Amino acid sequence: MDTETIARFLVTAFFAVVFLQSVLDKLTDSAGNLEFLAGHFKNSPFPENLVRQMFWVLTGLEALAGGLCGLGVLFFSYTREGWNLASLGIAVGGLAMLALIIGQRFAKDYAGAAVVAAYFAVALIGLAFF
Repeated sequence: MDTETIARFLVTAFFAVVFLQSVLDKLTDSAGNLEFLAGHFKNSPFPENLVRQMFWVLTGLEALAGGLCGLGVLFFSYTREGWNLASLGIAVGGLAMLALIIGQRFAKDYAGAAVVAAYFAVALIGLAFF
């Protein structure tokens, strides 16, 4: 296996774990997450009902990204034809991360935005391998 293939696999597996774990947390503790977000965005221009809607949209984006990355890893393991799914999953994950960065910036959580930016950089590097 060449280095490029290993890099594709690792980046895709990384984002499958990141997004699927995030979705699992949001689904198993949605009340706690929504309570945290209500406080997090209390000084932002977003009303609480919009924060709730954005939470569920983000959960859907993350589920789609994690599912596509997971399927990409699974299909790669058997046929190597999972790269289209994997690259699409990373791209959808990039959209989810852009949404997160926008939210962090509006909430004036610059440290949180910097953390998301690091994940976003990994996604961009990963997409360069596809």
